[in-house]
Amino acid sequence: MLAALFALVVATPAQAQDEGIPVTVEVLNSRSGEVVPTAVVRHPDEAERHRVNTETGRWTEKVLYMKDGSELLFEKDLILRFEVSAPGFVNETVTYQVRKRKNVIQVYLQEMKFDGEEDADAPTLDFIRDRPLDK
Repeated sequence: MLAALFALVVATPAQAQDEGIPVTVEVLNSRSGEVVPTAVVRHPDEAERHRVNTETGRWTEKVLYMKDGSELLFEKDLILRFEVSAPGFVNETVTYQVRKRKNVIQVYLQEMKFDGEEDADAPTLDFIRDRPLDK
């Protein structure tokens, strides 16, 4: 019994080291600075997309599971690449080198301007069918 307890105490520091370092991606609107609640984060070699927290705009993880079944454990000096996207925003790709602690990546997404958006300086055009019909 004493040997089992000793093995548990010795194994604990090694297991703590194998957990990985937490990395947080925070997604913000580049114009307003507010969080983008609909954003998703994805590693290019991973099949799964990760949604950010809708209130904080953050996603945190220590390990990713790749398409081939392997694990990508976040360790010091590892270079990570993430694709960040959200509806109505231009996609961004970020590269980050993991540090020992305080790994927070702030990603600012720019809003897309759609062709259908109204411009305040553009003239308004009335079409015949927009007018009420006379009876």
